[in-house]
Amino acid sequence: MTNQIIFDNKKLVAEKVAQATQILNELDVDLWLTFARETTLSPDPTLELIADVDVTWESAFIICRDGAHVSIVGRFDRENVEQLGVYTQIIGYDQGIAEHLRAVLTEKNPRQIALNYSENDVAADGLSHGLFLSLQSYLAGTPYADRFISAEKIIAAVRGRKSTEEIARVRTAVATTEALFNEVEQFAKPGMTQRQIAEFVRGRIDEMGLGYAWPKPFNPIVTCGPDSPVGHAAAGDVVLEKGHTLHLDLGIRQNDYCSDVQRMWYVLDDGETEAPADVQHAFDVVYGAIKAGESMLTPGTPGWQVDEAARDFIVDNGYPEYMHAFGHLLGRVAHDGATVLGPRWERYAGICELPVEVGNIFTLELHVKVPNRGIMSLEEDVLVTGSGVEYLSNAQTALRYIKS
Repeated sequence: MTNQIIFDNKKLVAEKVAQATQILNELDVDLWLTFARETTLSPDPTLELIADVDVTWESAFIICRDGAHVSIVGRFDRENVEQLGVYTQIIGYDQGIAEHLRAVLTEKNPRQIALNYSENDVAADGLSHGLFLSLQSYLAGTPYADRFISAEKIIAAVRGRKSTEEIARVRTAVATTEALFNEVEQFAKPGMTQRQIAEFVRGRIDEMGLGYAWPKPFNPIVTCGPDSPVGHAAAGDVVLEKGHTLHLDLGIRQNDYCSDVQRMWYVLDDGETEAPADVQHAFDVVYGAIKAGESMLTPGTPGWQVDEAARDFIVDNGYPEYMHAFGHLLGRVAHDGATVLGPRWERYAGICELPVEVGNIFTLELHVKVPNRGIMSLEEDVLVTGSGVEYLSNAQTALRYIKS
Protein backbone atom coordinates (compact mmCIF):
# COMPACT_ATOMS: atom_id res chain seq x y z
CA MET A 1 0.00 0.00 0.00
CA THR A 2 2.86 2.42 0.69
CA ASN A 3 3.72 4.85 -2.08
CA GLN A 4 7.09 4.04 -3.61
CA ILE A 5 7.95 7.58 -4.73
CA ILE A 6 11.53 8.40 -3.72
CA PHE A 7 11.83 11.87 -2.21
CA ASP A 8 15.05 13.86 -2.09
CA ASN A 9 15.83 15.66 1.19
CA LYS A 10 18.61 17.70 -0.44
CA LYS A 11 16.12 19.01 -2.98
CA LEU A 12 13.73 19.89 -0.18
CA VAL A 13 16.37 21.84 1.77
CA ALA A 14 17.39 23.69 -1.40
CA GLU A 15 13.75 24.67 -2.01
CA LYS A 16 13.30 25.95 1.53
CA VAL A 17 16.58 27.89 1.65
CA ALA A 18 15.75 29.56 -1.68
CA GLN A 19 12.32 30.37 -0.32
CA ALA A 20 13.83 31.82 2.87
CA THR A 21 16.09 34.09 0.81
CA GLN A 22 13.07 35.46 -1.03
CA ILE A 23 11.18 35.99 2.23
CA LEU A 24 14.05 37.94 3.80
CA ASN A 25 13.86 40.30 0.84
CA GLU A 26 10.08 40.57 1.14
CA LEU A 27 10.38 41.48 4.82
CA ASP A 28 13.46 43.70 4.36
CA VAL A 29 15.53 41.67 6.83
CA ASP A 30 19.26 41.28 6.20
CA LEU A 31 20.11 38.10 8.08
CA TRP A 32 18.41 35.18 9.79
CA LEU A 33 20.44 33.19 12.31
CA THR A 34 19.46 29.74 13.54
CA PHE A 35 21.71 28.92 16.50
CA ALA A 36 21.66 25.32 17.70
CA ARG A 37 23.52 22.62 19.63
CA GLU A 38 22.98 18.97 20.62
CA THR A 39 19.98 18.74 18.33
CA THR A 40 19.19 15.15 19.28
CA LEU A 41 18.38 16.51 22.76
CA SER A 42 16.97 19.93 21.93
CA PRO A 43 16.04 20.31 18.26
CA ASP A 44 15.05 23.65 16.80
CA PRO A 45 11.95 22.98 14.62
CA THR A 46 13.36 25.25 11.92
CA LEU A 47 16.62 23.37 11.43
CA GLU A 48 15.00 20.41 9.67
CA LEU A 49 13.77 22.77 6.96
CA ILE A 50 16.96 24.74 6.23
CA ALA A 51 19.59 22.07 6.98
CA ASP A 52 18.04 18.73 8.02
CA VAL A 53 21.20 17.65 9.83
CA ASP A 54 22.04 16.87 13.43
CA VAL A 55 24.73 18.97 15.09
CA THR A 56 26.54 18.43 18.37
CA TRP A 57 28.56 21.57 19.08
CA GLU A 58 27.18 25.09 18.92
CA SER A 59 26.30 25.77 15.29
CA ALA A 60 25.15 28.78 13.32
CA PHE A 61 23.09 28.55 10.13
CA ILE A 62 23.04 32.03 8.62
CA ILE A 63 20.59 32.80 5.81
CA CYS A 64 21.34 36.12 4.08
CA ARG A 65 19.10 38.11 1.80
CA ASP A 66 21.83 38.28 -0.85
CA GLY A 67 21.95 34.48 -1.11
CA ALA A 68 25.50 34.15 0.27
CA HIS A 69 24.59 31.83 3.14
CA VAL A 70 27.04 30.76 5.83
CA SER A 71 27.20 27.78 8.18
CA ILE A 72 29.54 27.61 11.19
CA VAL A 73 29.66 24.10 12.68
CA GLY A 74 31.98 21.84 14.58
CA ARG A 75 34.67 20.16 12.50
CA PHE A 76 32.98 16.76 12.63
CA ASP A 77 29.60 18.09 11.46
CA ARG A 78 31.01 19.95 8.47
CA GLU A 79 30.81 17.13 5.92
CA ASN A 80 27.05 16.68 6.36
CA VAL A 81 26.45 20.39 5.81
CA GLU A 82 28.66 20.41 2.72
CA GLN A 83 26.59 17.59 1.23
CA LEU A 84 23.53 19.86 1.26
CA GLY A 85 25.05 22.17 -1.32
CA VAL A 86 23.14 25.27 -0.17
CA TYR A 87 25.63 27.12 2.05
CA THR A 88 28.12 29.27 0.14
CA GLN A 89 30.60 29.28 3.01
CA ILE A 90 31.01 26.51 5.57
CA ILE A 91 33.34 27.07 8.51
CA GLY A 92 34.40 24.14 10.66
CA TYR A 93 35.83 25.01 14.07
CA ASP A 94 37.60 23.20 16.87
CA GLN A 95 37.88 25.26 20.03
CA GLY A 96 34.88 27.56 19.88
CA ILE A 97 32.40 29.33 17.63
CA ALA A 98 32.54 32.88 19.01
CA GLU A 99 35.47 34.25 16.98
CA HIS A 100 34.10 32.85 13.72
CA LEU A 101 30.61 34.17 14.41
CA ARG A 102 31.87 37.67 15.16
CA ALA A 103 33.97 37.65 11.98
CA VAL A 104 31.04 36.63 9.78
CA LEU A 105 28.73 39.23 11.29
CA THR A 106 31.40 41.90 10.91
CA GLU A 107 31.72 41.03 7.24
CA LYS A 108 27.94 40.97 6.68
CA ASN A 109 27.21 43.94 8.96
CA PRO A 110 23.46 43.26 9.07
CA ARG A 111 20.99 45.91 10.18
CA GLN A 112 18.94 43.17 11.85
CA ILE A 113 19.68 39.64 13.05
CA ALA A 114 16.50 37.57 13.17
CA LEU A 115 16.56 34.91 15.90
CA ASN A 116 14.24 31.98 16.53
CA TYR A 117 12.19 33.22 19.46
CA SER A 118 8.47 33.96 19.64
CA GLU A 119 5.79 34.45 22.27
CA ASN A 120 3.02 33.23 19.98
CA ASP A 121 4.33 30.61 17.56
CA VAL A 122 5.87 27.50 19.09
CA ALA A 123 7.43 26.54 15.75
CA ALA A 124 9.38 29.82 15.79
CA ASP A 125 10.57 29.48 19.40
CA GLY A 126 13.44 27.05 18.95
CA LEU A 127 16.24 29.15 20.48
CA SER A 128 16.75 28.13 24.09
CA HIS A 129 17.29 30.77 26.75
CA GLY A 130 20.75 29.39 27.45
CA LEU A 131 21.82 29.69 23.81
CA PHE A 132 20.41 33.20 23.68
CA LEU A 133 22.56 34.15 26.68
CA SER A 134 25.57 32.59 24.94
CA LEU A 135 24.91 34.68 21.84
CA GLN A 136 24.73 37.83 23.92
CA SER A 137 28.03 36.91 25.56
CA TYR A 138 29.78 36.15 22.25
CA LEU A 139 28.63 39.43 20.72
CA ALA A 140 29.24 41.63 23.76
CA GLY A 141 31.20 44.71 22.78
CA THR A 142 30.02 44.52 19.16
CA PRO A 143 27.05 46.43 17.70
CA TYR A 144 25.28 43.21 16.78
CA ALA A 145 23.91 42.27 20.20
CA ASP A 146 21.54 45.25 19.88
CA ARG A 147 20.24 44.20 16.46
CA PHE A 148 18.27 41.11 17.44
CA ILE A 149 14.68 40.78 16.24
CA SER A 150 12.25 37.87 16.30
CA ALA A 151 12.31 35.60 13.24
CA GLU A 152 8.68 34.60 13.79
CA LYS A 153 7.40 36.25 10.58
CA ILE A 154 10.19 34.65 8.56
CA ILE A 155 9.58 31.22 10.05
CA ALA A 156 5.80 31.52 9.65
CA ALA A 157 6.30 32.13 5.93
CA VAL A 158 9.04 29.53 5.39
CA ARG A 159 7.17 26.86 7.30
CA GLY A 160 3.73 27.82 6.03
CA ARG A 161 4.38 28.24 2.30
CA LYS A 162 4.81 24.66 1.23
CA SER A 163 7.23 23.95 -1.61
CA THR A 164 6.50 21.58 -4.50
CA GLU A 165 8.37 18.79 -2.73
CA GLU A 166 6.50 19.35 0.54
CA ILE A 167 3.09 19.32 -1.14
CA ALA A 168 3.93 16.04 -2.87
CA ARG A 169 4.94 14.47 0.43
CA VAL A 170 1.77 15.54 2.25
CA ARG A 171 -0.32 14.33 -0.68
CA THR A 172 1.33 10.91 -0.43
CA ALA A 173 0.72 10.67 3.32
CA VAL A 174 -2.94 11.63 2.88
CA ALA A 175 -3.47 8.98 0.19
CA THR A 176 -2.03 6.30 2.46
CA THR A 177 -4.26 7.48 5.32
CA GLU A 178 -7.38 7.26 3.19
CA ALA A 179 -6.47 3.72 2.19
CA LEU A 180 -6.22 2.87 5.90
CA PHE A 181 -9.72 4.24 6.49
CA ASN A 182 -11.01 1.89 3.80
CA GLU A 183 -9.39 -1.01 5.66
CA VAL A 184 -11.00 0.10 8.91
CA GLU A 185 -14.42 0.05 7.24
CA GLN A 186 -13.90 -3.60 6.32
CA PHE A 187 -12.54 -4.51 9.76
CA ALA A 188 -14.77 -2.71 12.28
CA LYS A 189 -17.84 -4.55 13.57
CA PRO A 190 -20.33 -3.99 16.40
CA GLY A 191 -18.98 -5.49 19.63
CA MET A 192 -15.40 -4.38 19.04
CA THR A 193 -13.79 -1.93 21.43
CA GLN A 194 -12.12 1.33 20.57
CA ARG A 195 -8.85 -0.28 21.59
CA GLN A 196 -9.27 -3.18 19.15
CA ILE A 197 -9.91 -0.81 16.26
CA ALA A 198 -6.96 1.40 17.18
CA GLU A 199 -4.65 -1.62 17.53
CA PHE A 200 -5.68 -2.81 14.08
CA VAL A 201 -4.76 0.57 12.57
CA ARG A 202 -1.44 0.76 14.45
CA GLY A 203 -0.62 -2.75 13.35
CA ARG A 204 -1.06 -1.77 9.72
CA ILE A 205 0.98 1.42 10.15
CA ASP A 206 3.80 -0.55 11.75
CA GLU A 207 3.68 -3.22 9.04
CA MET A 208 4.18 -0.52 6.40
CA GLY A 209 7.09 1.01 8.30
CA LEU A 210 5.36 4.38 8.67
CA GLY A 211 5.41 6.87 11.52
CA TYR A 212 2.80 8.76 13.47
CA ALA A 213 1.77 12.41 13.12
CA TRP A 214 1.34 12.55 16.90
CA PRO A 215 2.33 10.03 19.61
CA LYS A 216 1.38 6.44 18.88
CA PRO A 217 -0.51 5.73 22.15
CA PHE A 218 -3.05 8.42 21.19
CA ASN A 219 -3.13 7.79 17.45
CA PRO A 220 -5.61 7.04 16.02
CA ILE A 221 -8.23 8.71 18.16
CA VAL A 222 -11.23 6.35 18.11
CA THR A 223 -14.58 7.68 19.35
CA CYS A 224 -17.74 5.59 19.33
CA GLY A 225 -21.06 6.17 21.01
CA PRO A 226 -22.11 8.79 23.56
CA ASP A 227 -19.85 7.50 26.36
CA SER A 228 -16.54 8.19 24.60
CA PRO A 229 -14.43 11.10 25.79
CA VAL A 230 -14.09 13.82 23.17
CA GLY A 231 -10.62 15.10 22.36
CA HIS A 232 -7.12 13.69 22.34
CA ALA A 233 -7.92 10.70 24.53
CA ALA A 234 -6.33 7.29 24.03
CA ALA A 235 -8.60 4.56 22.69
CA GLY A 236 -10.23 2.67 25.57
CA ASP A 237 -12.71 -0.12 26.17
CA VAL A 238 -15.90 1.59 24.99
CA VAL A 239 -17.72 -0.89 22.75
CA LEU A 240 -18.92 -0.06 19.24
CA GLU A 241 -22.69 -0.58 19.17
CA LYS A 242 -25.46 -0.54 16.62
CA GLY A 243 -27.15 2.83 16.33
CA HIS A 244 -24.01 4.71 17.32
CA THR A 245 -21.46 6.76 15.39
CA LEU A 246 -17.86 5.73 14.84
CA HIS A 247 -15.24 8.45 14.43
CA LEU A 248 -11.52 8.11 13.66
CA ASP A 249 -8.91 10.87 13.75
CA LEU A 250 -5.74 9.52 12.12
CA GLY A 251 -2.46 11.08 11.12
CA ILE A 252 0.56 9.23 9.76
CA ARG A 253 4.11 10.40 9.07
CA GLN A 254 5.47 9.29 5.69
CA ASN A 255 8.60 10.63 4.00
CA ASP A 256 8.97 13.05 6.97
CA TYR A 257 5.57 14.69 6.31
CA CYS A 258 2.19 14.16 7.90
CA SER A 259 -1.50 13.67 7.27
CA ASP A 260 -4.32 14.54 9.68
CA VAL A 261 -7.76 13.36 8.59
CA GLN A 262 -11.02 12.49 10.37
CA ARG A 263 -13.73 10.21 9.03
CA MET A 264 -17.24 9.29 10.20
CA TRP A 265 -19.36 6.16 10.10
CA TYR A 266 -22.75 5.21 11.40
CA VAL A 267 -23.33 1.64 12.64
CA LEU A 268 -26.59 0.51 11.09
CA ASP A 269 -29.13 -0.83 13.56
CA ASP A 270 -31.32 -3.84 12.85
CA GLY A 271 -33.62 -3.11 9.93
CA GLU A 272 -31.89 0.17 9.01
CA THR A 273 -30.56 0.89 5.55
CA GLU A 274 -29.52 4.48 6.26
CA ALA A 275 -28.83 6.76 9.20
CA PRO A 276 -31.74 8.19 11.19
CA ALA A 277 -32.63 11.85 10.73
CA ASP A 278 -30.73 13.20 13.76
CA VAL A 279 -27.48 11.57 12.64
CA GLN A 280 -27.86 12.63 9.02
CA HIS A 281 -28.71 16.19 10.05
CA ALA A 282 -25.58 16.39 12.21
CA PHE A 283 -23.44 15.19 9.31
CA ASP A 284 -25.03 17.71 6.94
CA VAL A 285 -24.36 20.58 9.35
CA VAL A 286 -20.73 19.61 9.96
CA TYR A 287 -20.13 19.22 6.25
CA GLY A 288 -21.85 22.53 5.58
CA ALA A 289 -19.74 24.29 8.19
CA ILE A 290 -16.54 22.99 6.60
CA LYS A 291 -17.72 24.28 3.23
CA ALA A 292 -18.57 27.65 4.80
CA GLY A 293 -15.07 27.92 6.22
CA GLU A 294 -13.55 26.75 2.95
CA SER A 295 -15.29 29.58 1.12
CA MET A 296 -13.32 32.08 3.24
CA LEU A 297 -9.97 30.30 2.88
CA THR A 298 -8.45 32.79 0.46
CA PRO A 299 -5.01 34.42 0.38
CA GLY A 300 -4.85 37.48 2.62
CA THR A 301 -7.79 36.52 4.84
CA PRO A 302 -6.87 36.44 8.55
CA GLY A 303 -7.32 33.04 10.15
CA TRP A 304 -10.02 34.16 12.58
CA GLN A 305 -12.34 35.16 9.74
CA VAL A 306 -12.14 31.67 8.25
CA ASP A 307 -13.00 30.19 11.63
CA GLU A 308 -15.84 32.65 12.13
CA ALA A 309 -17.61 31.52 8.97
CA ALA A 310 -17.57 27.87 10.07
CA ARG A 311 -18.41 28.70 13.70
CA ASP A 312 -21.38 30.86 12.74
CA PHE A 313 -22.73 28.09 10.51
CA ILE A 314 -22.70 25.63 13.42
CA VAL A 315 -24.39 28.03 15.83
CA ASP A 316 -26.95 29.20 13.26
CA ASN A 317 -27.97 25.55 12.82
CA GLY A 318 -28.69 25.10 16.51
CA TYR A 319 -25.53 23.44 17.81
CA PRO A 320 -23.14 24.83 20.46
CA GLU A 321 -19.91 26.28 19.10
CA TYR A 322 -16.90 23.96 19.10
CA MET A 323 -14.26 24.91 21.67
CA HIS A 324 -11.17 24.71 19.48
CA ALA A 325 -9.79 26.19 16.26
CA PHE A 326 -11.35 25.32 12.91
CA GLY A 327 -7.98 24.49 11.39
CA HIS A 328 -4.21 24.46 11.66
CA LEU A 329 -1.26 24.21 9.32
CA LEU A 330 -0.07 20.72 8.39
CA GLY A 331 3.40 19.63 7.31
CA ARG A 332 6.38 18.17 9.14
CA VAL A 333 4.07 17.65 12.10
CA ALA A 334 0.31 17.59 12.48
CA HIS A 335 0.23 21.02 14.13
CA ASP A 336 2.81 22.79 11.97
CA GLY A 337 2.99 26.16 13.73
CA ALA A 338 2.21 29.70 12.61
CA THR A 339 -1.24 30.60 11.24
CA VAL A 340 -4.25 29.10 13.01
CA LEU A 341 -7.82 29.24 11.73
CA GLY A 342 -9.12 30.01 15.18
CA PRO A 343 -11.25 32.51 17.10
CA ARG A 344 -9.82 35.62 18.71
CA TRP A 345 -9.35 33.95 22.06
CA GLU A 346 -6.38 34.51 24.35
CA ARG A 347 -4.82 31.16 23.52
CA TYR A 348 -4.73 31.95 19.78
CA ALA A 349 -3.49 35.53 20.17
CA GLY A 350 -0.91 36.51 17.57
CA ILE A 351 -1.51 33.51 15.32
CA CYS A 352 -5.22 33.70 14.48
CA GLU A 353 -4.61 37.19 13.03
CA LEU A 354 -2.01 35.92 10.53
CA PRO A 355 -3.18 35.90 6.92
CA VAL A 356 -3.77 32.82 4.81
CA GLU A 357 -1.10 32.47 2.10
CA VAL A 358 -0.75 30.60 -1.18
CA GLY A 359 1.02 27.31 -0.47
CA ASN A 360 -0.46 26.85 3.00
CA ILE A 361 -1.78 23.38 3.78
CA PHE A 362 -4.53 23.52 6.39
CA THR A 363 -6.76 21.05 8.15
CA LEU A 364 -10.46 21.98 8.27
CA GLU A 365 -12.11 20.31 11.24
CA LEU A 366 -15.00 20.61 13.68
CA HIS A 367 -17.54 18.48 15.47
CA VAL A 368 -20.98 18.44 17.05
CA LYS A 369 -22.53 15.99 19.49
CA VAL A 370 -25.48 13.80 18.53
CA PRO A 371 -27.42 12.94 21.71
CA ASN A 372 -27.39 9.21 22.52
CA ARG A 373 -25.40 8.50 19.33
CA GLY A 374 -21.90 9.95 19.70
CA ILE A 375 -20.02 12.75 18.01
CA MET A 376 -20.04 13.86 14.40
CA SER A 377 -16.62 15.15 13.34
CA LEU A 378 -14.88 15.64 10.01
CA GLU A 379 -11.40 16.84 9.08
CA GLU A 380 -10.04 17.52 5.61
CA ASP A 381 -6.52 18.45 4.42
CA VAL A 382 -6.49 21.25 1.85
CA LEU A 383 -3.97 23.31 -0.10
CA VAL A 384 -4.47 27.05 -0.63
CA THR A 385 -3.77 28.05 -4.23
CA GLY A 386 -3.96 31.32 -6.09
CA SER A 387 -7.27 30.28 -7.64
CA GLY A 388 -8.96 28.50 -4.74
CA VAL A 389 -8.72 25.52 -2.42
CA GLU A 390 -7.46 22.10 -3.54
CA TYR A 391 -8.43 19.10 -1.44
CA LEU A 392 -5.49 16.80 -0.78
CA SER A 393 -7.92 14.39 0.82
CA ASN A 394 -10.99 13.06 -0.95
CA ALA A 395 -13.60 15.04 0.93
CA GLN A 396 -16.14 12.99 2.83
CA THR A 397 -19.39 14.24 1.34
CA ALA A 398 -21.64 11.43 2.64
CA LEU A 399 -21.87 9.44 5.82
CA ARG A 400 -20.20 6.04 5.67
CA TYR A 401 -21.75 2.89 7.17
CA ILE A 402 -20.65 -0.04 9.28
CA LYS A 403 -22.88 -3.07 8.81
CA SER A 404 -23.49 -5.82 11.35
